[in-house]
Amino acid sequence: MGIQAAFMLPHPPLIIPEIGRGEEKKIQKTIDAYEHCAQMIAALRPETIIVISPHQTMYADYFHISPGSSAQGDFARFGAPQVRVRVDYDTQLVARLCEGAQQWQLPAGTDGERDSRPDHGTMVPLYFVNRYLDRYRIVRMGLSGLPLAEHYKLGQCLAEAVQALDTKAVLIASGDLSHRLKADGPYGYRKEGPEYDRQVMDVMEKADFVRLLHFSEDFCEKAGECGHRSFTILAGALEKSKVHAQRLSYEGTFGVGYGICAYTCTDPESAV
Repeated sequence: MGIQAAFMLPHPPLIIPEIGRGEEKKIQKTIDAYEHCAQMIAALRPETIIVISPHQTMYADYFHISPGSSAQGDFARFGAPQVRVRVDYDTQLVARLCEGAQQWQLPAGTDGERDSRPDHGTMVPLYFVNRYLDRYRIVRMGLSGLPLAEHYKLGQCLAEAVQALDTKAVLIASGDLSHRLKADGPYGYRKEGPEYDRQVMDVMEKADFVRLLHFSEDFCEKAGECGHRSFTILAGALEKSKVHAQRLSYEGTFGVGYGICAYTCTDPESAV
């Protein structure tokens, strides 16, 4: 088995109709691409979906992996408490991943949870998946302040853990691109914003993943990106896989970049 496919997905809460209240129609290309990815995931019928989220518990020098057997969250923070997402965790894969992290000398584990509720970086992708698939477990992982190379290594470790357990898995790297695309956007405009989005979409559509490691921290910070470390973990996880890459959409309507790419592993059995 192993990782069957991976997806680069944004997480704007307003894409949920109960939150967007019509505004979501302004990013219809993103919605259409999201629906396509959700259908792809459902067609694969994975046992486990691994979600990497920038809004999961984050530490400067530690990768947090959600503990426990299940959790439930909602979008109350965004004015839609009635929209709920429940998750069941793949405790076996979590344990194997934690063991693997020790072997890889990576500071990662289930310690230090601050909030058991799934974050919106996790719930937005699963909101779409749940329209088409209702039986799966998840592993929820956060980022850290460690160098990009350590995030890449964590992806390698993750792929190894999935393969070791012969788990049929799908990986979601949740993350928006630059938040500095427009003067009237949430963080204003900087020239690095559009340039970051141009470069990262070029990398991701070509699956030229090693280039992610060469983005400087200064450039990423000025661009106001959100998902670069998520994408770097995805890159590490797919390092030994042959993939078919598809760029499905890119929009920056609201001053924040939303990019969607899909990666189908053509040889998942030999991923590690």
